[in-house]
Amino acid sequence: MAISIAGLTLGYGDHIVLAGFSLEVRPGEAVALRGPNGAGKSTLLRCVAGLHAPREGTVTVAGSPVDERAVGFRRAVVAMLDDVAWYPSLTVREHVDLVQMLNRPLADSWWDPPDLLELLALDTVADDSPARLSSGQRQRLTLAMAFARPSRVLLLDEPERHLDTAGRQIVIDLLRIYLGRNGAALLATHDPDLAEACRVVEVTASKRARETG
Repeated sequence: MAISIAGLTLGYGDHIVLAGFSLEVRPGEAVALRGPNGAGKSTLLRCVAGLHAPREGTVTVAGSPVDERAVGFRRAVVAMLDDVAWYPSLTVREHVDLVQMLNRPLADSWWDPPDLLELLALDTVADDSPARLSSGQRQRLTLAMAFARPSRVLLLDEPERHLDTAGRQIVIDLLRIYLGRNGAALLATHDPDLAEACRVVEVTASKRARETG
């Protein structure tokens, strides 16, 4: 199993945001978390990424306990959860190149940076600094960096934010290719088209979850 979550309870201080949550995600499968703000979707993703400790329950990724400090875990999991800190002296192209340089060796079938930049319509701004990009272009660059890094599990928090219709379709296309390479994805989204490409789990304000597709 790519991701296995059992009896998970999450909270901050005295506040419980998610209780008794269980979920399994298989290799080659994407699961979309849907629900209102505050239902615990982002906190759940942070927990699977090893950035938030659970109150109760267990989480395993590729059969091993979550440990953000472990080299094997960091090689297996890519998390696109928060705003990215850019290197002001590097171009768009150099950001993506750097990700791959730091994560070698790469499978022959993995994306090349020029292909990703073209797919995400960043090839025309490849020599610009991220500071010169629009919010939508910076989101595309964040996606390029996430998909450039080889992984087995992808965690995405609203990857469609700041994107137009064409950009959201690109996310769906990239995700389908990733799943075809036996990767697994867990994402939070408000976009109906992106959710339709996944198995949907509704996380409600009552802190319970149910599958809708």
